[in-house]
This record gives sequence, structure tokens and C-alpha cells, in this order.
Amino acid sequence: MTHKSSQPGYHWGVFLDRDGTVTEEIGYVNDPARLRLLPGAAEAIRAFNRAGVPVLLATNQAGVARGYFTEDVLKATLDRLAEMLGILGARLDHMYYCPHHPAVGEPPYRQDCNCRKPKPGMLLAGAADFDLDLSRSYVVGDKISDVGFAQAAGAKGILVKTGYGAGELRYHDGVKLKGPLVVKADLAEAARYILEQEGLS
Repeated sequence: MTHKSSQPGYHWGVFLDRDGTVTEEIGYVNDPARLRLLPGAAEAIRAFNRAGVPVLLATNQAGVARGYFTEDVLKATLDRLAEMLGILGARLDHMYYCPHHPAVGEPPYRQDCNCRKPKPGMLLAGAADFDLDLSRSYVVGDKISDVGFAQAAGAKGILVKTGYGAGELRYHDGVKLKGPLVVKADLAEAARYILEQEGLS
């Protein structure tokens, strides 16, 4: 599923997890008023905006399937995220979300979809919508499974220590990675790293 705010037209992009990466990890966000940006997140996204790099959200939101909140509440929460970032001069060019769960809830939300991470649906949608080369694109998340999700689609994964990240490093979840694990303190540090790698710093 998608929540759009811009148009395609670039050769690589950055996909961001939401909870624990852009916003505080507080469990299921069942009210837009509970959403809080992590320090430096808006600055990081603004840096990508200035460089002309598409910034795309890719977030599992199985709280819809579990009945914790409706899809309308989820959309309102994403609108609130866009509003908070906009106040700080930052913009997400596209927001993808998966409201499904393969074993919980009722149809249509109970389904074994292709958009639920670690399956690559959201990355493939972003590549198609924005004409992106996934082998040149990045995924930033606070779970090692986010890195595995990236690598399974041929993208470059970065783990941040915010959210679940620090604990993930201590208690590796067993995801088999294709290459070394790149770890950064937070999204701001990850953004600096990506822009340096691409010669845009």
C-alpha cells in the first residue's frame, strides 16, 4: 500500500523504516498525537532533499490487521508525520506501508502479501514508481531484518542504533546477511555516510 506525495525521476533513492528510525519506537501508534520525531531525523531527510535524492518510507503496520487501529488512523498518522517534517523543512517523497499480517486478523488485512517486510514488495514498488536502481539504493532501519530486507532485493542496508537497533546488535536475530553489517548511531549519521559514499556531502 502507498501514501504518495511526489513524482518519480531519479536513479537511486533511500528507503527509511519509520518506528525506531525516523520516529520514536513506542509500540503500535494508535493515535497520530503519539508520534514523535527522533532527534536529527528531520535534518537527515532535509539533507537528502537538498541533494535531490528521493526519500521513501517503507513501514510494516500490522496493527491494522491486528485491529489495534484502522487504516484511516494509519493514514492520519502518516499525514501527521509529513506535517511534522514539513514544519522542519523536510519532505518524504513517498510513503509505503503494509497493513497486512499472514496469520492474524480478517480479510483483506489477513493475507500473505508481498509488501510485508522482509518480502521485497515495498522496495520493488519504489523502484518502479521512481525508476530507481535498487543495487544503488539504500535502506535504513533499526532491525537487522531491515538490512536483510534490503540485501534480499539487492539494495544496501544500514542498521541504526536507535529504536531496537542497539539491542539487535547485542542479540542478533539470526538473519543471514549478504556482506558486512554497516552500523550507524542514528539516521543523521546514516545520512552523512550515504551522502559521502555518493560524493554528495
